[in-house]
Amino acid sequence: MANRSVVVERRIAAPAERVWRTLTDLERAPAVLSGVDSVEVLSSGPFRVGTRWRETRRVLGRQATEEMYVTTSEPPRRFVVEADSQGAHYTSEFVLSETGTDRTQVRMTFTAVPPPGMSGLLARVFGAIGAKAVAKTIARDLADVATAVEQGYGTV
Repeated sequence: MANRSVVVERRIAAPAERVWRTLTDLERAPAVLSGVDSVEVLSSGPFRVGTRWRETRRVLGRQATEEMYVTTSEPPRRFVVEADSQGAHYTSEFVLSETGTDRTQVRMTFTAVPPPGMSGLLARVFGAIGAKAVAKTIARDLADVATAVEQGYGTV
């Protein structure tokens, strides 16, 4: 099975700095993201390369916990988060682009590298279903972030 990427974009009525603060505020993520049940931050200090956490959320009706880590951080424009689970490798890239005064376009690209040995019809069907579910989850997360930021979350 080939790598599969899902891209979702959302325009948010706020400057990139506020959107960045909201996206990277791990301790408050469960309050912002309706799909996240809990976050356990495993590293100390500000959000940066090397930051690690465990995130628990509902995925396809089941609770799943994944350990995630930051591999790229370019505030307030771009960050990359990676995770490894059951032989698969996941990468989530967030790119923030200001599109005008107090407007930010957020593009999230999620890429999954499946474990070796997944092939054939089952892999193709699972890949298509999985991609649709991932796109829906990302869209919901970005809508939650937009709602929080547009209502004043992330202001200093």
